[in-house]
Amino acid sequence: MSSQPLLQLDLPGIPKIRSGKVREIFDLGDAFLLVATDRISAFDVIMPNGIPRKGEVLTQISHFWFERFASLVPNHLLAGADEPLPANLQPYSEKLARRCMVVKKSKPLAIECIVRGYLSGSGWKEYKQSQTVCGIKLPAGLKESAELPEPIFTPSTKADAGHDENISFEQAKKIVGAELATQARDLSIAIYSAARDYARERGIIIADTKFEFGLFDGKLILIDEVLTPDSSRFWPADEYEPGRGQPSFDKQFVRDYLETLDWNKTPPGPTLPGEIVSKTSAKYLDAYERLTGKKL
Repeated sequence: MSSQPLLQLDLPGIPKIRSGKVREIFDLGDAFLLVATDRISAFDVIMPNGIPRKGEVLTQISHFWFERFASLVPNHLLAGADEPLPANLQPYSEKLARRCMVVKKSKPLAIECIVRGYLSGSGWKEYKQSQTVCGIKLPAGLKESAELPEPIFTPSTKADAGHDENISFEQAKKIVGAELATQARDLSIAIYSAARDYARERGIIIADTKFEFGLFDGKLILIDEVLTPDSSRFWPADEYEPGRGQPSFDKQFVRDYLETLDWNKTPPGPTLPGEIVSKTSAKYLDAYERLTGKKL
């Protein structure tokens, strides 16, 4: 496997319909092809150089969870992690290996489904001001990074530009309908709770996460990526200590480095030094190996 990061991808003859911060989405006619590149963003800015193998990690962790929770919730996968690619993608198999998913064409819900099990990030900032997280009242006296009495569902809007906005469950019901919102909330909490317990046994605390759901044939299915270091906060359990911010498995080295620079957090992003790139790559691979018990 090449150690050069994959930053851009075009597949001649296969129409690309979207290029996100990390993923490229191609139209296969009766399905979508999702490809996770090695791009990395911080403060909503894509860095000019990527993190080798990051796209592989995101894809393979997602495959792992999709398979694990298939009996709990149907998902968008049309092929397993080890199944061969369709014939028209075979010429690109080397580029696509381990970093792509062939998926159903579902209609994504217009809300992000976020579950928080620990008090961190924007939740901690709000709690300090009002003893709430996304308007949900919490017990007094909680410390930063404290485990919550039970996981909470804190949906947000999906912004085409700028930041997503936290909304109440009542607002989520108005956007997608009470039945779908309730179903998405209950599934989100059930998946998070099962994954949190599993990961904790393997030395990872999943502090919070974001799920995406879509509608396919009128039914709710789990889509996009699942419980990866990009869509979740992963903390090493052996270093966990409430009362402070925690070390993590995601972009911590990148963010910490960027905070030392005289950079205004607008594009273009600065080139990341080799040490930061290699440390971040190692963190992503470590998360995969801990969760799956396999080497990538």
